[in-house]
Amino acid sequence: MKIAEVSNVDFAMRHFVLPVMRGARERGHEVVGICAEGPLLSVPRAEGFRIIPVPMARSLNPLAQARALAALLRVFRAEKFDLVHAHMPISGLLARAAARAAGVPRVAYTGHGFLFNQPGPAWRRGLSLGLEWLGGRATDVFLTVSEEEAADARRLGIARNAVGIGNGRDPARFHPDAAARAALRAELGAGPADCVVVIVSRLVRHKGHVELLRAMESVPGATLWVVGERLPTDHGPDMAEDFARARRELGPRLKLLGYREDVARLLAAADVFCLPSHFEGLPMSVIEAMLTGLPVVATDIRGPREQVVEGETGFLVPPGPGPGAVAPLAAALRRLAADPALRARQGAAGRARALAAFDEAKVIGRTLDLLGL
Repeated sequence: MKIAEVSNVDFAMRHFVLPVMRGARERGHEVVGICAEGPLLSVPRAEGFRIIPVPMARSLNPLAQARALAALLRVFRAEKFDLVHAHMPISGLLARAAARAAGVPRVAYTGHGFLFNQPGPAWRRGLSLGLEWLGGRATDVFLTVSEEEAADARRLGIARNAVGIGNGRDPARFHPDAAARAALRAELGAGPADCVVVIVSRLVRHKGHVELLRAMESVPGATLWVVGERLPTDHGPDMAEDFARARRELGPRLKLLGYREDVARLLAAADVFCLPSHFEGLPMSVIEAMLTGLPVVATDIRGPREQVVEGETGFLVPPGPGPGAVAPLAAALRRLAADPALRARQGAAGRARALAAFDEAKVIGRTLDLLGL
């Protein structure tokens, strides 16, 4: 079969969609990636995938979305795909509409987090729900990364056949690594007995960086490594003042490491993973941390609460935004920072759970089966 994998930006194509593309190609299918042009597309291109750039826009600008829809329609008519598999809310809706208009025989969608489940004004959540409902009418196979959101889709009539498939990462890549731990801790100035907390995420407000930075002020002796950057297409405040305050308050206990390709080694060098997001789909970073043997402190929201077992593989704390989320987050981090044995127990339990539930090969295999590949 000839398959189109459609996403919004290169970051999503590189980190979320590429494993599906690899799996489909291994089963003998021709796979083409479609998304907005960007530097991270060098990775799938280097692996031999053909990528067709289209002017996707992460906004509600109707002119921008009309241009993207027209471009997708031209591509689908010219390429004559057997299956279009779309990802992300806006790009997913446009791709499904264009695929139906172009007469593509089979249309699939994977939801990585519904916008109507995110905090925001009622009009935006209502609009999102309506658009997801319309998109469901044009979808043959409806998947979500979160089982809880698959239940939402069935309950709300978006897709009666919605299936939660989970997410996965490769245990051969993400695992405890004593050599990487020693080397990176020496490079970044962390002693053998220091407690290093790490967050791996885009630098956007809803990932909870503000709450985490404040919480770390109440976790004496622990160091925070912030891994990630802000994408050009990301919206919302840049948090410059919050990071400036954190530099003053935490001093050398704060390391801003930017975008890194060696995330697996950084996780192996850390002691605790933290992701205090306000909303999520089913975060890959939590899976990566669990496979590496780290206890996870995350917020009690859709997605993370399907991954973290409270008190067994980490701790779940109330989500922000707001100062009320800081104290319980700090308390969980203090507890782990003060107890290496607890970190070891929870990390081992988390790794066992991730190997059983979030192995990439198993998740991709199930996804491909559901897609009919």
